[in-house]
Amino acid sequence: MHLIDTHTHLDFPDFDADREHVLSRSRALGVEQMVVLGVYQGNWHRLWDLVQTDPHLFAAFGLHPVYLKQHRAEHVTELGDWLSRLAGHPQVCAVGEIGLDYFLPELDREGQQQLFEAQLQLAADFHLPALLHVRRSHAQVIATLKRFRLKRGGIIHAFAGSREEAREYIKLGFKLGLGGAGTWPQALRLHRVMADLPLSAVVLETDAPDMAPAMFAHQRNSPQHLPAICRALAQVMGVSEEQLAEATTANACEVFGWNPHPSPLPEGEGAE
Repeated sequence: MHLIDTHTHLDFPDFDADREHVLSRSRALGVEQMVVLGVYQGNWHRLWDLVQTDPHLFAAFGLHPVYLKQHRAEHVTELGDWLSRLAGHPQVCAVGEIGLDYFLPELDREGQQQLFEAQLQLAADFHLPALLHVRRSHAQVIATLKRFRLKRGGIIHAFAGSREEAREYIKLGFKLGLGGAGTWPQALRLHRVMADLPLSAVVLETDAPDMAPAMFAHQRNSPQHLPAICRALAQVMGVSEEQLAEATTANACEVFGWNPHPSPLPEGEGAE
């Protein structure tokens, strides 16, 4: 079974002690490609250094709204410089993690909006998909995306919106990222929405090390958990694990412009 983890933070220090083991074990379980997302200017070098160690890791660069107070105007310019310098590199796949967060009251909404729009413009300029953080801000994000109309679309990370919001994102060319949140028995509203989603509209993710699924509660999340997440979400959506794996892999490849049948890993990789 071929799976793609479309949203990880494998560069975070949480993985410093066993990152190679996590990658090896994940590959052995069928998680063949993983996207590592930047969140602030200070982690882009670390992220890129990590991605360069493995041809099946892919980088997205962005300025996350939660780190708004750390961001500076020159960081947007620097983001453009990174994207320009690495334009066309096969391991640069998106602009992200970007978006709007209305859950945390201390985050200035106007400042977030300006930052979001500047980065959406970079995604448009460099013909890249956008990987979006959306928390209690669906209406504003949808309104903004309608103005930008990104040709490459992107992914709504950790989607937990309504059926109507799902339809709006799909019409705008975005896929919906599903992960650990949908595995929790108490997520009844999300389960009802997920059951109605077309398979052509969803991708899988972990958000490792965060958002652990119910079967690994209170543990560090990991790409190793993606097969279990796939299994649990398939049950909620009323399809087989194989159907969900095949559809979400094809959808991720569509977003990122990848070959859905990647070349085999070199001898010795992906095994214990």
